[in-house]
Amino acid sequence: MLRPALEVADIFRDHGAAWRSANAGHISLDQLKVMSAIERCRTAALGGHVSRCENAACGHTEIAYNSCRNRHCPKCQGAASRRWLADREAELLPVPYFHIVYTLPSELRDVAYQNKRAVYDLLMKAAAETTLAIAADPKRLGARIGITAVLHTWGSALTHHPHVHMIVPGGGLSLDGTRWVAARSNFLVHVNVLARLFRGKMLAMLVHAHRAGQLKFFNTHAGLADNSAFKRFIAPLRRIKWRVYCKAPFAGPQQVLRYLSRYTHRVAISNRRLIAADDGGIAFRWKDYRIDGPGRWKTMRLHPHEFIRRFLLHVLPKGFHRIRHYGLFAGTAKAEHIATARKLLDMPAPDVSETAEGGDTDANDPLNPKCPCCGSRMRIIERFKRGEAPRHRSSSCPGTTRIDTS
Repeated sequence: MLRPALEVADIFRDHGAAWRSANAGHISLDQLKVMSAIERCRTAALGGHVSRCENAACGHTEIAYNSCRNRHCPKCQGAASRRWLADREAELLPVPYFHIVYTLPSELRDVAYQNKRAVYDLLMKAAAETTLAIAADPKRLGARIGITAVLHTWGSALTHHPHVHMIVPGGGLSLDGTRWVAARSNFLVHVNVLARLFRGKMLAMLVHAHRAGQLKFFNTHAGLADNSAFKRFIAPLRRIKWRVYCKAPFAGPQQVLRYLSRYTHRVAISNRRLIAADDGGIAFRWKDYRIDGPGRWKTMRLHPHEFIRRFLLHVLPKGFHRIRHYGLFAGTAKAEHIATARKLLDMPAPDVSETAEGGDTDANDPLNPKCPCCGSRMRIIERFKRGEAPRHRSSSCPGTTRIDTS
């Protein structure tokens, strides 16, 4: 993948100081840490290493700076996603998989932003409990299923839009654990049933959290701290339709992996969507989901300070797990449940030795990539610490393009 000409890090470096000054006192410590990490990512500030081609006739040399490894950094999620997906591959079952999306109503987004840890946690729990309950209902599927859930908090235009993506196998273990129960082609039940149960669970959880003093309110929402005011605020939400979306099943396990790779470690905006940046604005591509076809991709231009503000809306609380597993895929019994499912589906167990060895591990080692000049192995010849300059210099490779392995 070619290195993007423009990166979020460039925008932070050019406009971050002015934005921090203009918003002093209104920026969280977590947001400041994310900005600092992205600004320093893959620069001399974090140290790095020097690699040289092991082919003496070539001797191509490259300097690589360390990654910040922050989960909000657009450059650091590619490697994390590949590692995570490799672990998931052995867990896939030979059944259709479904994609379900639970969306928090717009009326609750400000409350969610002021209570990120509490409300995001409730959103993921309510969505999971809804799916598990419907699946376990004997009138529906009558089975225990597994769920992989991922929280996203953004829309394509970087607006605050909390929603949960779920990947669910089309079936599960019977309630007595003796057989595999396959789902119908249209999944468990109509999405309207999921939406009604999700609405009831989420609102009940919010009311309970409010009574327990777990929710805080500020600015124009400060009045919601009062129990009566919060009940009046919640009441209309019991009558509106909540959005739950279910896609058709995937064609096979490998398609599931490709799809998961697009969602599990995604950040609010990728560097590839950035088009141009100057003091007047940041231009980037966004998708208008109200339009079908190629015309849905449009260009938006925001003032640099507004772009930074929107990006930082999606910084998660420290320690918050946005990828979670439920049902058969949760806890220490996960391996046992998957083994049982494989047996009931007459599916051979994965080759542990092959999985552990991962084939040609040296070829897949990001610290020892192939030389872009001759294809031989690159070997690390020097490591340098934060703030230090490497002793060796990089050498150009005629006719090649620098590759970004993020």
